[in-house]
Amino acid sequence: MRWFLLIAFLLSALEIGVFIWVGGMIGAWWVVLLILLTGAVGFLLAKQQGIETWKRAQLSMQKGEAPTGYIIDGICILIGAVLLVTPGFISDFIGFMLVIPTTRRPFRKKIEQFIKRLITNRKIIYRRW
Repeated sequence: MRWFLLIAFLLSALEIGVFIWVGGMIGAWWVVLLILLTGAVGFLLAKQQGIETWKRAQLSMQKGEAPTGYIIDGICILIGAVLLVTPGFISDFIGFMLVIPTTRRPFRKKIEQFIKRLITNRKIIYRRW
């Protein structure tokens, strides 16, 4: 939890710095327009990717397979969507990385390893029905 707060604080400070830097180069109104544009495009992209992932997960379940990979993809898309609607260029960059399928793969593997570590350390209890 401490790491999360520290990262959130540092990310906020960096975002403000980038706003000021970019605003000095292109102007404040262009920064506002870019923030709104990336938020809208990111939302639409996340929605499209989320629906596509949901359909693939349903097909996987109909075949009798566990949709674990699709669940991890869904988590990445959700986190990416939240970052994309949060104002900031750094959060938008990370959000797009999580939403776009080709750039999502490295994040997906890290999240999968993190969840496995939590299960191994008994921070998450996993039961098979």
